[in-house]
Amino acid sequence: MDELDTAIVAELQRDGRQTNRELAERLGIAPSTCLERVRSLRSGGVIEGFHAEVNLDAIGRPVQALINVRLHPKVREAVEGFRDYVAALPETLAVFVVSGGDDFIIQVGVRDAGHLRDFVLDHVSRHRNIADVRTSLVYDHIRKTSVEVLPPERPSRPRTGRRR
Repeated sequence: MDELDTAIVAELQRDGRQTNRELAERLGIAPSTCLERVRSLRSGGVIEGFHAEVNLDAIGRPVQALINVRLHPKVREAVEGFRDYVAALPETLAVFVVSGGDDFIIQVGVRDAGHLRDFVLDHVSRHRNIADVRTSLVYDHIRKTSVEVLPPERPSRPRTGRRR
């Protein structure tokens, strides 16, 4: 990625609904160049899609929680099966397969504490491979809506072993 690709990504994260002509104008490039670069970023997997950000309060799901889950046994079939199962549930916002003491962290958005309790008891805890479940209520959620592209790492110089 060069500086122009980085600028395109930043600008599209700021406003993904702008037209190619508007984007090209903001960046000071020809619309054809802009379109070619955006297509290249999409085909290269840098830009994966364009999405609407939804306000959970406005759709009646103001309560968020993080559910930490440990499975037993820790075999591929159990991990993949639970991951796919929980990702398909409508309350699920994100599923993280993690290392350490837990196997999963599941982010959910629900109506209220009762809905959260029912979700954990009826959908998570009842799954056949569950060893442990811990739920944490989220008080505040700050989500970045854009990701800054970091410059490429400079190769480090080899050390000679001499000190000055």
